[in-house]
Amino acid sequence: MPIISRNVELNPAHVATVLGTADENLRVLNNVLDADLFARGTTVSITGPDFEVARAVRAVEELESLARRGHAVSAQAVKHTVELVSVEAPESVSARLAADIVTRRGKAVRPKTLGQAQYVQAIDEHTVVFGVGPAGTGKTYLAVAKAVQALQAKQVSRIILTRPAVEAGEKLGFLPGTLGDKIDPYLRPLYDALRDMLDPEMIPKLMESGIIEVAPLAYMRGRTLNDAFVILDEAQNTTAAQMKMFLTRLGFGTTMVVTGDVSQVDLPRGQVSGLKAVRRILEGIPDIHFADLGSADVVRHGLVSRIVSAYDAAEQARAVEEAGKD
Repeated sequence: MPIISRNVELNPAHVATVLGTADENLRVLNNVLDADLFARGTTVSITGPDFEVARAVRAVEELESLARRGHAVSAQAVKHTVELVSVEAPESVSARLAADIVTRRGKAVRPKTLGQAQYVQAIDEHTVVFGVGPAGTGKTYLAVAKAVQALQAKQVSRIILTRPAVEAGEKLGFLPGTLGDKIDPYLRPLYDALRDMLDPEMIPKLMESGIIEVAPLAYMRGRTLNDAFVILDEAQNTTAAQMKMFLTRLGFGTTMVVTGDVSQVDLPRGQVSGLKAVRRILEGIPDIHFADLGSADVVRHGLVSRIVSAYDAAEQARAVEEAGKD
């Protein structure tokens, strides 16, 4: 196979983003591609087999396109980009991130990382999608955006948002007010997401008409949910029986998205999380997809991503230690 060399000239404004801090992204490219990449100033020189050089050139161009659109270019994003690009697959990686899901008053909601883009694509292509990952990865927010998009496009006739009302360090009985008042704080994040995507004055009207329903998981029992976009949030706090109950509410013309973080289980000691169990039971079934989001997909304060990574490392170390004791 002939060895060739090509240069890619980067926009000076995006060089630092594409190459990464201390050229970290460039080192990742060298590790995952069978080509040699060297940067001098704004020029990236690539040498290797012609096919690999073509793939490397496209990867660098896609990374610059991501930077131009204002997206963070992490080491994980570099790996995702290399996986997605090939000469035979001309789809633009950056185009996946450019597509708006919903827009309100000039503010667009769109995926901000490749992991989020793959999650959104999975929702388009599957009936049931599990979005699993830590806080700040956009699991619920993007699911609500897709629900609003589906409603506005008349793909569904209603949106149903639900959460298990599981106590996390506080007892419902000690909260003031009626049962509705006590449950409301558990559902507040879902209301907040809706307000970002719909005019606030519309939401009460849509809820009164039943087009949007926000309710605790217990309210789903005994129902069949047809022609709806249904989101189960905080699914790590469901039991295995509750998860089965929810999934079997699936009706015709309905999309279900289940979101949760298996590292944040608030169930009483000894109870197995339904979100942990469901993967072992359902993975591999057609039209069901498990989308894994990680610290690279956290779009909150940059420190949140590092906190998530540190906790993941600590959890892995603990698991190894316990396995050694056994």
